[in-house]
Amino acid sequence: MLDIVLMNQPTRPFSATTTRRDFLRLGSLAGLTLPALVHSQGAAGTIPLAPRARSVILIFLGGGLSHLDSFDVKPEASEDIRGPYSPIRTSVPGLTISEKLPLMGRVMDRLTLVRSGTHDNNHHETATNWVLSGRLGTPFGDYPAVGAVVAHETGLSAGMPPYVAVPRNPSYTWELGKSAFLGPRYEAFKAGDPSQINYPGPAAVMDQICQRIATSEDCHSQSQEPVISSEARRAFVLDQEPAWLRDRYGRTTAGQSLLLARRLVERGVRFVIVNYENWDYHTRIFENLNQKLPEFDQSVSALIEDLDARGSLADTLLVVLSEFSRTPKVNKVAGRDHWAHANSLLFAGAGVQRGGVVGKTDRHGAFPTQRPVSPADVAFTILTALGIDPRKQLHLPDGRPMPILDQGEFIHELFT
Repeated sequence: MLDIVLMNQPTRPFSATTTRRDFLRLGSLAGLTLPALVHSQGAAGTIPLAPRARSVILIFLGGGLSHLDSFDVKPEASEDIRGPYSPIRTSVPGLTISEKLPLMGRVMDRLTLVRSGTHDNNHHETATNWVLSGRLGTPFGDYPAVGAVVAHETGLSAGMPPYVAVPRNPSYTWELGKSAFLGPRYEAFKAGDPSQINYPGPAAVMDQICQRIATSEDCHSQSQEPVISSEARRAFVLDQEPAWLRDRYGRTTAGQSLLLARRLVERGVRFVIVNYENWDYHTRIFENLNQKLPEFDQSVSALIEDLDARGSLADTLLVVLSEFSRTPKVNKVAGRDHWAHANSLLFAGAGVQRGGVVGKTDRHGAFPTQRPVSPADVAFTILTALGIDPRKQLHLPDGRPMPILDQGEFIHELFT
């Protein structure tokens, strides 16, 4: 059966009046596809809710992944734009990506590539808070990150924190992706670096979780029995994974962080942000990418294959993005500078079509020429996939209402 919403007003993606009570289970519509529902314009104003995701893993490539050297290679451009990397074929007919990503090439038929991400801010902190919250504010984070909103709307699940940052929240000069006016209760739990030999055991991790919870009642039931299960405590113990699988992900911070993210969502964590940092190459970018892209290739492809093999990709939404990309033209010191006008994003799981490509850029990779996708669109789609109304009113400390998002729309092309 499919979840839809019936409304007595013109159709729009998740208006502010949509609530969980609007859900109707209509078995007679089970034969309709999601694309048909997305474009449905019936007399009653039907729109799809279709919350497909139980959890989200967001891989944040802090600093700015160069789209021209990864997922939007321009072999026909001049050398000072195209760089040294040649395109390679992938598992999707007609789709090419950088030669530095051969393992990702094998799994492109399990995800959708968006080549038309765009906004207009080239400042690390401001752009990061924008893409992590869906709202443009100051560099200091005026609006709660999507993960904090998810924590606010879902609460503690199976004795696990709803919002976890691995190893920690993004940071350039101060911590980013925080809960803003929602308060410290909804901040990300910082899991630390799971690649470290002395990574904290489950008891130590859970002690930290309980210290973060505002009231003791949250850590114990009415009978004073621990709410945190032994299974939840074991989520942080990567030694339970076979050595060959840990090797497949890579014994790096990125690789082990992604493996931990998989374990966490399978045990009830609703939103995991993996802070995969150090992509800010203003000088010698290709020397750095020669090392960095193969690490990305190994770890992210391993996560996609692992989630898919375990059946977890069906209800886990995977999103890969940066705060912005890099300039089309290589600068005088063999680097690429900040460029927010065009970047590439990856989506997989939770009903996202396999082998899809959304949007395109011009011949220099400078600007989108089809289907621009904004930070608000990404946040809107993530929340919608989780069954959270992006227009729901939250409340500031003084009681004034504020919608979660004031812009954005559902990226229906991901699901068509």
